[in-house]
Amino acid sequence: MSDKENTFSRRNVLKVAGGSIAAMGTAGLGSASGEVEVNVGFSSERGRQAALDEANETVREFDSIDAMTIRLPQQAASALRTNPHVRYVEQNGTVQAHAQTLPWGVDRVDADVAHSNGETGHGADIAVLDTGIDDDHPDLEANLGEGKDFTGKGTWDDGNGHGTHCAGIADAVNNGEGVVGVSTEATLHAGKVLGDDGSGSFSDVAAGIEWAADQGYDVASLSLGASSGSSTLQDAVQYAYDNGVLVVSSAGNSGPCTDCVGYPAAYSDAMAVSSTDSDDSLSSFSSTGSEVELAAPGGSIYSTYAGGGYDTLSGTSMSCPHVSGAGAQLMANGASNTEARSTLKNTAEDIGLASNEQGAGLLDVEAALGGDGGSNSSPSCTLVEPSDGDAVSGTVTVRADASDSEDDDTNLDVGVSIDGRAWQSATYDSTSGYYEYDWDSTAVSDGDHTVQARATDSDGATTESSRISVTVDNTASDNAPSIDQFVPTDDSNPAWTRYDVDWSVSDGDGDLADVTSEMLDSSGSVVASESNAVGGASASGTDYLKTKGSASEIRLTVTDEAGNSSANTKSI
Repeated sequence: MSDKENTFSRRNVLKVAGGSIAAMGTAGLGSASGEVEVNVGFSSERGRQAALDEANETVREFDSIDAMTIRLPQQAASALRTNPHVRYVEQNGTVQAHAQTLPWGVDRVDADVAHSNGETGHGADIAVLDTGIDDDHPDLEANLGEGKDFTGKGTWDDGNGHGTHCAGIADAVNNGEGVVGVSTEATLHAGKVLGDDGSGSFSDVAAGIEWAADQGYDVASLSLGASSGSSTLQDAVQYAYDNGVLVVSSAGNSGPCTDCVGYPAAYSDAMAVSSTDSDDSLSSFSSTGSEVELAAPGGSIYSTYAGGGYDTLSGTSMSCPHVSGAGAQLMANGASNTEARSTLKNTAEDIGLASNEQGAGLLDVEAALGGDGGSNSSPSCTLVEPSDGDAVSGTVTVRADASDSEDDDTNLDVGVSIDGRAWQSATYDSTSGYYEYDWDSTAVSDGDHTVQARATDSDGATTESSRISVTVDNTASDNAPSIDQFVPTDDSNPAWTRYDVDWSVSDGDGDLADVTSEMLDSSGSVVASESNAVGGASASGTDYLKTKGSASEIRLTVTDEAGNSSANTKSI
């Protein structure tokens, strides 16, 4: 996902430098008196003596090569060039050290400030899943760990340059030459999932993501994508995220557009990163959409390149490793992948772009590592119903318990995700005190599915609940009825334990038979009950239960004509 802007490799730098030195020889660096300093190469003792005879001053005689440096008049230098025993006479030019460049992107996200505070990412592992990494690049070699090829080439070395460029942005060594990365001492692992032509299959990429998770790496950096998704790719992203990997992916280069984030970035378990230019504007090529979580520099980024060189490239491919390097630094300091994700978003800088362009804002490495989340605290979010391992069918009411110290219940944005797909809005129910989303489980295949909730406060701080697994069983022939609503309301007084029980039930087979509410004491004995004859595909009602004694639970049971039943119990 990048466009090469300018090839400026280290080897080309050396060629240019050599050419400049040669040019200096023809231009002359002589003094006002006409004296010049030259290097003279000779082929025999007679040539050596001829040079010494012409010299006004001998600057250096080399120990092992047949050459010397002398000062002499320009005219004498010209005469020496015609001596058959002299191999060359060249101006003694100058060279400069290759100073380390601070790329504007690393500067803009304040990663250099984090470096000065001692943050290096040491101990974290970044899997760069790309075209490979140049295995002897002077700015990367010290940070290279293991690698694996998934393309059939047999080696993970980079024959394209794209992967090496991304690796340098994330984690180039702070060694005084070349460039410096967002992180500087994390370990880079090359997962070669793209061929030297820059393309690869969903299967290769999924295998690379799986490998990163199985190796226990902290970050998977994916500067790649496609306009459509793949179930295998989504499974791999979810597997990695569930196993503690921070998955970071480029949003795509389909801009200008408003809803075009590519895959795997569009998956909820991946952090989608858009691209900005040096003036904090959205890069013209950057994909945008509701899935974007962060923006990071991506326009005209100078970094390492294949063949030991350096290059300037543009793309959300360049934005992604900025976030990957920052995530590695947080995880090196002990953060989990979910904690790192939340911190990166909660400390991002609002640069005034739309939410589908910048997500939570522009990456701010210094703030993230300093724990500077401003005055904002993150909301809490817990999935209440269903429970992990439940069997469900029909319409399932998903309930989340969410709160925030700075927002009331109506200001929180709570969503529910099924199988890691797009977040669906949940509505606050003042009666139950939970955020509720009605999930039509008949829209998915029977079998195991995941459910997760997410809360976002008015400042953009986000917290995700743990993901649970439920088993959907909507087999038409023996479909069990489902409990769609079950809300006990306390109406007790000192003499009686009393509860109103609001309920609604449904059945895919349309053969509802009975709904029973029961009040149970601490031993599990029924102390009050009410039964209702029902029929058809759905029913609702309110039961009134009371006892003079104490009670600890209320149980609701629905049964169909085939004898299938579902029950739910709540503590009171």
